[in-house]
Amino acid sequence: MVIPEAGYLYGFHYPKLIGKGKEAVQIIFNINLASAKAIETYRSMKLDGEIGIILNLTPAYPRSESKEDLEAARFADDFFNKAFLDPAVYGTFPPALVDLLKKDNVLWQADEKELDTIKRNTVDFLGVNYYHPKRVKAPETEREGNWMPDWYFSEYDMPGKRMNPYRGWEIFPKAIYDIAKNVQNDYGNIKWFISENGMGVEGEEKYRDENGHIEDDYRIDFYEEHLAWLNKAMQEGSNCFGYHAWTAFDCWSWNNAYKNRYGFIAVDLNDQSRTIKKSGRWLKDLADNYGFEYDLDLVQE
Repeated sequence: MVIPEAGYLYGFHYPKLIGKGKEAVQIIFNINLASAKAIETYRSMKLDGEIGIILNLTPAYPRSESKEDLEAARFADDFFNKAFLDPAVYGTFPPALVDLLKKDNVLWQADEKELDTIKRNTVDFLGVNYYHPKRVKAPETEREGNWMPDWYFSEYDMPGKRMNPYRGWEIFPKAIYDIAKNVQNDYGNIKWFISENGMGVEGEEKYRDENGHIEDDYRIDFYEEHLAWLNKAMQEGSNCFGYHAWTAFDCWSWNNAYKNRYGFIAVDLNDQSRTIKKSGRWLKDLADNYGFEYDLDLVQE
């Protein structure tokens, strides 16, 4: 979803276009078709392996239980999540989304052969990138100009939510549990793993101790809470087989270069030296001790 959302709807990434709703809808279809064709080619090679897809999933939580807010959350989930989840796992698109896009005259162009390719070539497993949820309510924007998903929902600031101020993203660990249960209950409990999850912080040098090590307790807290919620889902039967943190080393970003640091290991851009952060030492302890004890009752939902 990053490609149509950031590149064609809201202008965050190249080609930095805004308001190209119809184009974004076509891109959603094209990406699903490309994935299906890659799966088809892989399977034709008769290799002894499995193939999957990695998706950015952002659970949509309604402001209230009102009919309007619930409809807004259902649309946001259909458009931003199920438009990729459904074709990947079941080979079909969400019927309600297809009907809505058809009604608005922005449904993707596709022929029967392409739809059949998607239908026949589903994944063996899922990879899930999770960083933050969507908080949605009934739409407040006027339906004017080019078609946009904003016609059907608006985002809102939930009072009291925790934030990563450096990215402007909400910190909501329980969503990783909700994703796990959704995959378990609605997608046949297909095998899956967390392919990205992490916390980017700007100016981490201010957290260096006298020995030059970054004391990133905020990152440890972030990972402990997310892992605890994921473990709860796994104890309840979620078929999750792995968790990939973002990331081992401080890394480069398309938009922000090295502004926000994500790593367990700090990278000094002046001399290329690497220094293990407190979170890196925590990760080693976690592995050495086969996990950690955690009381989810202490976690803010």
